[in-house]
Amino acid sequence: MNLSYWEYKTWLTNVDFTIVGSGIVGLNCALRLHERFPKAKILILEKGFLPQGASTKNAGFACFGSISEVLADLERHTEQEVLDLIAQRRQGIKLLRQKVGDANIDFQENGGHELFLGSAQKLYEKCLDQLPEVNKLLQSVYSGDAFSTSPNTFGFDGVKENYITNVFEGQLDTGKMMNSLLQLVQRAGITLLNYITVESFTEIGTQVEVKTNQFEFKTKKLLIATNGFATALINEKVKPARAQVLITEPIENLSIKGTFHFDEGYYYFRNIDNRVLFGGGRNLDFKGEETSEFGCSHHIQKHLEKLLKEVILPRTPHKIARKWSGIMGTGEQKTPVLKQISNHVYCGVRLGGMGIAIGSAVGENLADLT
Repeated sequence: MNLSYWEYKTWLTNVDFTIVGSGIVGLNCALRLHERFPKAKILILEKGFLPQGASTKNAGFACFGSISEVLADLERHTEQEVLDLIAQRRQGIKLLRQKVGDANIDFQENGGHELFLGSAQKLYEKCLDQLPEVNKLLQSVYSGDAFSTSPNTFGFDGVKENYITNVFEGQLDTGKMMNSLLQLVQRAGITLLNYITVESFTEIGTQVEVKTNQFEFKTKKLLIATNGFATALINEKVKPARAQVLITEPIENLSIKGTFHFDEGYYYFRNIDNRVLFGGGRNLDFKGEETSEFGCSHHIQKHLEKLLKEVILPRTPHKIARKWSGIMGTGEQKTPVLKQISNHVYCGVRLGGMGIAIGSAVGENLADLT
């Protein structure tokens, strides 16, 4: 270690809580710990120059689940489990909005629309047929009918004549959201160190010894909030899942407004700054996209560009401005892994692609485990 006395004494001595990961969960965890223990020394370690994973790379959907996703979940979970999942997402968005303010994240409630391609006739009929039943089931969560049909007013090609719309869904600016959370952390006097990769940890007595790529130190409590990268540190059932995204250059007089899904949520797009942001395609290569490596595959990106041209913007000239990917944490169950691992180590991971919706609550709940 090439640390000076001053560096070690100031930043790495008498640490009460160390959080690994500065994404939505990690930052909310730190804020909650500061609220509970105002005099505690709280340290956040982040391996990137910005939060890695999905927190700064997602599509900015404040969503709770399209009707086809709800029906798919009902096949793998009990009705109560599905109700609990959607209620957690609703409450999580509410918590986020209260914490940072709608204006600071450019929150807009324009509704979420599920499209059905011409080849999805059976799924379309199934969703229409079960729409009343799903609305009835979700009354306790939404206090009204969540889903209704709406006409194809945005001129998409190759889709059924109606969308199935969730009027309660919204969208936000991911960058503004994360910047707002970072500012709250800074104002609280919480230390955040970037470019620090936690390589291992060992629990010894009343402390945890942490080894990073830059230094070693001791902390009283260690909280892991690395989501899709969790298995590098802990033995939990979390699979990394890469999500690829592209965004267009600004489009004059763009009429598209809202968030949109199709193919059971494996494709999603929205408007932002007169552009169309479009992501998905993981279902084209589940195994290949089960990776913690950032990057874009030619096959999936070409398919996204094809769908963008033929379905979303069939009569609108457009250019691709940027492409990127994010790493989610998924598993057999959609519930997050939120638990105490040992006497002084805790984790809040596996957000299942719903980080915006549940990340704030998972972060606070992680802090409350201590």
